[in-house]
Amino acid sequence: MKNKIFKGVSSTALHANHHTNSEDAHLVPIYATSTFTYGSTEEGMERFLGKEKDKIYSRWANPTCKAVETTIAALEAFGLSNENNEPLELKALLHSSGQAAMTTLFLSNLKAGDAILTHYSLYGGTYELFNKVLPDTGIEVIIVDMRLLSEVEKAISTSENIKMIHLETPANPTIQCVDIEAITQLAKAKNILVSCDNTFATPYLQQPFKYGVDFVFHSTTKFLNGHGTAIGGVLLGKDIELMKTKVWKWFVLLGGNSNPFDAFLLLNGMKTLELRMQRHCINAKHLAQFLQQHPLIEKVNYTGLTSHPDHQIASKQMKDHAPVLSFELKGGLQAGIHFQNKLQMCTRAVSLGTVDTLISHPASTTHVSVPKEERLKFGITDGLIRLSVGIENIEDIIEDIEQALS
Repeated sequence: MKNKIFKGVSSTALHANHHTNSEDAHLVPIYATSTFTYGSTEEGMERFLGKEKDKIYSRWANPTCKAVETTIAALEAFGLSNENNEPLELKALLHSSGQAAMTTLFLSNLKAGDAILTHYSLYGGTYELFNKVLPDTGIEVIIVDMRLLSEVEKAISTSENIKMIHLETPANPTIQCVDIEAITQLAKAKNILVSCDNTFATPYLQQPFKYGVDFVFHSTTKFLNGHGTAIGGVLLGKDIELMKTKVWKWFVLLGGNSNPFDAFLLLNGMKTLELRMQRHCINAKHLAQFLQQHPLIEKVNYTGLTSHPDHQIASKQMKDHAPVLSFELKGGLQAGIHFQNKLQMCTRAVSLGTVDTLISHPASTTHVSVPKEERLKFGITDGLIRLSVGIENIEDIIEDIEQALS
C-alpha cells in the first residue's frame, strides 16, 4: 500500500502512514522511548550520516510522530500535483505546539535585517510573537490590510527586506480572509516566501499549496486533533531538501518536538476529520443564520454569509466555510459577560476545533495582551464573542445560545 494514492480524504487519513510493525499491531503503537539501539557501530554511523534520522533519538524523530507527519502531509497534498504534473510531495515536522512550529518556521527562514509582511487580525499568540519576540532577533514585522492587494504591492515594492509573507486565513477571531493565490503571485514575482496558517480550515476545506505557498502551518491542537486531548503544531514545506536539512536542524536544536503520546492522540483524532468537518460546517451554517436574525446581535462574522466582506474569496479557495464564527453583542463587555455566564451546554473555554461547541471572549482572553487601540483597529471589540461550532445536535446549540442571549 506504500505510495498508494487514495480517492478520498477519509481513506487518506486512515491509511496514508503505511503502518507496519514487528508485532502486527492494528494501530500505530505509542513508541515511548527516548533513544534507539543499533546492532553495530557501523549501523549507528550509517544512521548518523544519513539524511533520515528516524532511529537515533526521539527529539530528532519518533515512529509515532512520523506516522502523524506522513498523514498530515498526505492530507495537505491530497489531489495536488507539482510543476511536473506528478503527485505533490510534502515534508512535515510535528511540534509540541503551534507556537513551536511557528518559531521554527520564522527562525529557519529569516535572519536579522529581514522583514516579514503580515496582516491585521491574527491569533493573539502570533501577534505577540511578531511584536515581542521577533523584533528582539532583528526581524522586522510589517502589518498591512492584506485584503487590499494594493497594500501588499506597495509594501513589497518599498521594502527590499521583506523575505516572507505570512497569511492566516480565515483569521482569528474576526474570520477575515485574504486571497492566497493573488498574494502568492505577487510574492513570487519578488522571490518572497509565503507561509499560510491553515488551522481554521484544515486541509479538508482548504489546501494552500494548491495556490503556490511554500509553507503551511497548523495548530494541530484544534480541528486536526478534534477532541481537545493534546497540544501540538505542524510545519509543512514543499522544498523537501530544505525541510530535511536547514528547517529540520532548527526544529531539532530549538527542541520543539512533539511526543509519542500526543502524536498517538492526534493520529487517532484525524481518522474522523472528514466526518467531523462535515457536521461542524452544517451546524455553523444553521447557527450563523440564526444569529444574523437575532435582535441583540449587531454583527455576525462568518464567511458563509453573503454579507461577509470576504465571502467571495472564501468561497473561491475553500470547499466549504470554516466552522468558526464570531459575533458582536450590542451591549458590549457587560453583555458578553452576561451571555457567557448563562450558557448551560456550550463550553466556556479558549481554543477551538473540538467536537463540543467552545465559546470565548477574545478581548478578555486570547487577545488580552493586545493593546485596546490595536484590538479595535483589528475589529476585536469588547462585545465580540468567538464561537467554535461543535458537532452536537444543532437544535441544542441554538437553544442554549438563545436562552443565554435572553
